Amino acid sequence: MEDWFRNIQKILEEIDACIRSQDEEALVLAKLAKKLNYSEFYLSRKFKEISGMQFKDYLRSRKLAFALKDIRDTQEGILDIALKYGFSSHEAFTRSFKELYGITPSDYRRNPVPLVLRTIIKPLDCYLVKIGGMGMANSEETVKIYFVTIPAHKFLHIRNYESIGYWDFWQKQSLIPGQDCETICGLLDSIKGKLDDMGGNEANSGSGQLMAYINEPTGRICSWGIPLAEAYGVRLPVDYDGKVPPQMQLMDVAEGEYIVFEHGPFDYETENCAVEAKIEKAMKEFDYSESGYELDTTPGRVFYFYHDCTRFWKFVRPVKRITAKELGNEKAY
Repeated sequence: MEDWFRNIQKILEEIDACIRSQDEEALVLAKLAKKLNYSEFYLSRKFKEISGMQFKDYLRSRKLAFALKDIRDTQEGILDIALKYGFSSHEAFTRSFKELYGITPSDYRRNPVPLVLRTIIKPLDCYLVKIGGMGMANSEETVKIYFVTIPAHKFLHIRNYESIGYWDFWQKQSLIPGQDCETICGLLDSIKGKLDDMGGNEANSGSGQLMAYINEPTGRICSWGIPLAEAYGVRLPVDYDGKVPPQMQLMDVAEGEYIVFEHGPFDYETENCAVEAKIEKAMKEFDYSESGYELDTTPGRVFYFYHDCTRFWKFVRPVKRITAKELGNEKAY
């Protein structure tokens, strides 16, 4: 079964690559099936079994996700965008766009409200399907530790006061209408101006999105003894004034100092768990007393968690300087 997850992952990545390069001829199920040496019927059945969607429906919705960002971010004519993504006419594109999003391309361009985009399916997400990521991490890669000052910004997110970890977070959120992983990730993907977005105007499906932990007196007590609420969202400029989806919260985050524990790129399928263990060990063993800082547990401060295997894995924890009085007390003790 795990091999099929990998095969479908290859197909999904190939679909996005072909959409970007506007290679319509390659976006045919028969050609994609041939690459894996399977029949069109068999691949279609396995694709639906793993993704929950018919191949043609997934392909259409991914094209529309790319097209929506072009409408939002460029001045290209709507007909040009329609033809670029394989639609036969302005009318056919408008019909498909409205059927999926409930709004015409022209109306969306005038008022780009958050919409649920079809994000790329990730069958090898080892947190959600609990496979892979069990190999050894590169022993030469060390965890970098450094302090930064992060300017004031806003954090658009959903939060849970009872969950423990990524998998449990989404299990609990899926029980709340409109807060399942697919819906939330699709909404966040449609929002322009994310501070951590590396995807430009492409349908990058996750770029700029991150987990966070908010110091909350009513949150669950975490392993280091702080009451935290788990959250998932995006950082936005301090002057962001766009529409907030009704199931989300927008909070102001003041400028503050943070400590960063960062591991470099790694292989997601084989090294994920080992890298996680390495970075957890570095955080546990770090001696704050020698740094002149301590973790800041003030309500409202945010811990950010970035997980992008092509760039880094890092925890960004809020800190405050230890005062001379506090430092004196520690030494006396």
